[in-house]
Amino acid sequence: MNEKKKNIRITDIARMAGVSAGTVDRILHNRGKVSQAAQEKVNKVLLEVEYRPNLMARSLAMKRQFVIAALIPAFRAGEYWEKAAEGIDKAAKELNDYNVVVRKIFFDQYDLASFEEACKAVRSEDLSGVLIATLFSDAVTELSEYLDEQQIPYVYIDSNIPENNQLAYFGTNSYDGGYIAAKLLTGRIAQGSDILIGEIVRERNNSSTQMKNREKGFMEYLHKSGFSGQVVSCKLHIEEPEYNKEVLDKVFDTHRNIKGAVMFNSVCCVLADYLEKSNKREIKLVGYDLIERNIRHLSKGTVTWLIAQRPEIQGYNGIKALGNFLIFGEHAPRINFMPIDILIKENIGYYQNNNL
Repeated sequence: MNEKKKNIRITDIARMAGVSAGTVDRILHNRGKVSQAAQEKVNKVLLEVEYRPNLMARSLAMKRQFVIAALIPAFRAGEYWEKAAEGIDKAAKELNDYNVVVRKIFFDQYDLASFEEACKAVRSEDLSGVLIATLFSDAVTELSEYLDEQQIPYVYIDSNIPENNQLAYFGTNSYDGGYIAAKLLTGRIAQGSDILIGEIVRERNNSSTQMKNREKGFMEYLHKSGFSGQVVSCKLHIEEPEYNKEVLDKVFDTHRNIKGAVMFNSVCCVLADYLEKSNKREIKLVGYDLIERNIRHLSKGTVTWLIAQRPEIQGYNGIKALGNFLIFGEHAPRINFMPIDILIKENIGYYQNNNL
């Protein structure tokens, strides 16, 4: 029997999913909580039958304005989050005809207090949905609990917090991104060599959710592979080259066997600047994300690998998922992993990172 009917009913969906009609109704109309297991069963059936709500009934809802807040870090031209913002803008333009408005709320990605202020702004507005860049996991979870109470759907980008109730996640598997970085690095340095981890200082010493997960994957690979060298960590500042030089000079004077290095956020260019000026080109450096300064160092060979994660597609798909849910009742798959792209100087010229 072909279940893909145009006139599929809630009772049909409930029967196929093995749940009550009330549960299906709550999921379709975002009313009240349901278990994750029930949500996944119903979502699977919705995809199988290509369910779309009655567009005539939905047309009545078009008189209402849907307001989506995009909670992302502030950025300057050429930085990582600029690409995510471009994807958000593209999706917002496509949803404009459906009376969807997208408002960006910015925060300082190195300052938890700034994120907390942005969360207050979210709470003060009458919102239909929220896109959240999940840099500060505890604060994101607190905000998510508030959105759950208000029955406001939300989508995560950048890194996932699987135990929460997000409508969907778009981004890479951060743990695997760190695991891959360790595999690349240890394959190019001699056994017994030391590895430097550079970390950008944040207010209140808060590492981002993604950085924590990447470091966890990185260290797990070192443990499993029998890495016998020493892992050396140092804290650097985003725009203080003189301070960074003083710190790094001391690190390299003390640990003369460092042959590899990694930074788990998007600014490995901070460490690459030092390596270039200090003529330490033998150091193999792996970093993340295709910001302009990173690409320049990759092209020159100061950075050996860049691991990319397509932020513009994360932003675009996140907003579209919220819009499609609000307008049509469509559920995106809950986990949507981006490819983990490995770039070297020989292939960076062919890489098309911004095709949406």
